[in-house]
Amino acid sequence: MGPAEESGSIQLELVWSPKAGDMRHLHVRARAGDTIEAVLRACPDFADQCSHLAELKIGVWGRLKPLDTPLRDRDRIEVYRPLTVDPKEARRQRYKARGQRIISRHRPLAGKTGP
Repeated sequence: MGPAEESGSIQLELVWSPKAGDMRHLHVRARAGDTIEAVLRACPDFADQCSHLAELKIGVWGRLKPLDTPLRDRDRIEVYRPLTVDPKEARRQRYKARGQRIISRHRPLAGKTGP
């Protein structure tokens, strides 16, 4: 147990993106044993997102977790936005706008020479 846990409080990191290109990063303190939901509802900077909390996908260190998951010291809470465009469709649109083939930087296949 670290010194923060012995005193009854834990340090957490909260990361979310309310819209494309806008990344929010916040360090928060919570009580040991608090759940993800309790921490998010208590955070004033995240209050506008709390009305539809059950609809959001939330993870700790990149793994999806339910809202009733108890948190530990130095956990990183990540709130994921739903995709607005299918990634394959976005690539098709970029290809169409660019007008030329998208060339990846993969190693050429063995035995193949030229374009």
